Parts: sequence; C-alpha cells; structure tokens
Amino acid sequence: MSGVASEMRTTAGSDNAGDFDKIYNIVEIFHSVQGEGYRSGIPHVFIRFGGCNLRCEWCDTDFNTYDKMSVRAILDDVQAYPCKNIVFTGGEPMLNDLWPIAKILRQRGYHLSIESNGTVPIPEGLIDWICISPKDQMYSKVPIKQRTGDELKCVYVGQPLEMYQDLKQGFTHLFLQPCYDDQQSVEANGRSFAMTEEVVKANPDWRLSLQTHKWMGIL
Repeated sequence: MSGVASEMRTTAGSDNAGDFDKIYNIVEIFHSVQGEGYRSGIPHVFIRFGGCNLRCEWCDTDFNTYDKMSVRAILDDVQAYPCKNIVFTGGEPMLNDLWPIAKILRQRGYHLSIESNGTVPIPEGLIDWICISPKDQMYSKVPIKQRTGDELKCVYVGQPLEMYQDLKQGFTHLFLQPCYDDQQSVEANGRSFAMTEEVVKANPDWRLSLQTHKWMGIL
C-alpha cells in the first residue's frame, strides 16, 4: 500500500496529454519545511486544494478562496522549487480526482504525500505517504472511510483515546497534536500543549506532534 512498499513502485509509460488540462481549485502552492508529524523537518512543496466537507473551528485555512489552475500551471509552479517531495493538503484534497496530477508528478520523480481527514477513501496506488487526521472528535456522525495509512495524526481537544482503538490498528505511526488556535491567548494554547503532553506520557503508543512551523513564523 503506502510507505516503504509504495517507494518500490515504478511508474512506466508516458504522459497522458489530457492530464495536463485537468483543472483544480488551488488555494496556494508554496515551498516550506513540514512542521508536524512523522515527516517533520523535511522540505516539501505544499499544494493546497480549495474546498472542504468539514468546518473545524480551529482551521487556519481559507479554503473557499482559490484560483482555478490546470495541471500544466501547477507543474510549472512546482518545478520552480528544488524539491521532490509534494504534500497534497487543503481543505480536503480527496474531494478531487487526484489521478491526473498524481500521474504527471510521479512521472517526474516526485514523492507524493497527502494530509486528509479520512472521510473519502484513497485509492490504492494513488499516494506514497498517507497521513489521516480524523475530525470525528468534532463530527461523530461523519464516518472515517480511509482506515489504513502511514500516519494517524489526531488533533487533541480532550477526547478519549479509546475512540481510536480500532482505527489506529491500520496505521504505522500514531500522533496526538495539541489544538493550536491563533484566536486564543498564549496561556490558553499553553494549557492545550500541557494537556496533550500528559496524555502522551500516559499512552506511550502515541507520539507528540507539534506545529513547529507556526512557532518559527513560517508557512
């Protein structure tokens, strides 16, 4: 599926000309260092898609403001950076048919990661590294349909970890991440960090994930 097995995958054949004309709603494309989770510290090019099927109160993305871009235009932007790691993020990137852009990028040697809320299944072979960040602590009636992957990264707002007992079996790496809200005070966010740290110390199968890019003042 994903992870090590996916890195052994080879992509044969040539480009499909029609894939270049596929249009996506793109909020932004930028080059930065992954600031959270297992691949933290590794430079990536982030492709942020517009639109989401959830409305999390702590979300820091204006995913309703976007430009329509062809795969050809996206590729031009991506190739301007000296980086072969891509993150599809959002919003919710899996609301889109990602096969056209994935095929074009993989033909050029890019490693493809995704950050998804897991409410839309991810087809086998589409993505090299799957990070699922479920929001069922806020949307208990929205089922998580992508139940396998490389990384399960849960925003912690005090929910019982027992709710992930079945889900976590499908993932290699488990992370709890404090809910950072830039509308809240330093003290309020500090309490959130401290609460999450205590839970991780008491549950050693989970690791702490911090949004280090926000501390550094970068994207």
